Amino acid sequence: MIKKSFFYGILGTLSLLVVYFVIITLVSSWNFALEQFSQFWYFVVSLAVGFGIQIGLYTYLKNLIHHSDSSNNILAVSGVTSISAMISCCAHYLVNILPIIGVTGFVSVVSQYQIELFWVGLLFNIVGIIYIGRKVITYGRT
Repeated sequence: MIKKSFFYGILGTLSLLVVYFVIITLVSSWNFALEQFSQFWYFVVSLAVGFGIQIGLYTYLKNLIHHSDSSNNILAVSGVTSISAMISCCAHYLVNILPIIGVTGFVSVVSQYQIELFWVGLLFNIVGIIYIGRKVITYGRT
């Protein structure tokens, strides 16, 4: 069960990194994606690892619930956390296409607060890890 959770955690981390590079490459270019990654790698990798940890913990909790006789009344959802992390990670790259749509106010806010959005994403990741981790500990005791 631990190996499976670890595998899914690694897969989640790698998947988020792939999504990051695909989105930035589609919005700008591969060179821009590499440049941005080299500039903000510590944020991007931290967000991806946090997402992977959440996926691993969620998988472990799901397997705990599935392998027991008790009801499935424990809810461990990290969707909001993961989405927030992804938005903070990649939303500022929409700066290149949102003016075409006419959302310049949003674009300027996102581009101005890029670093702050990374920190918000990391905070949400930490909160999600703590939340799911507590559910794993609580459920493991019963």
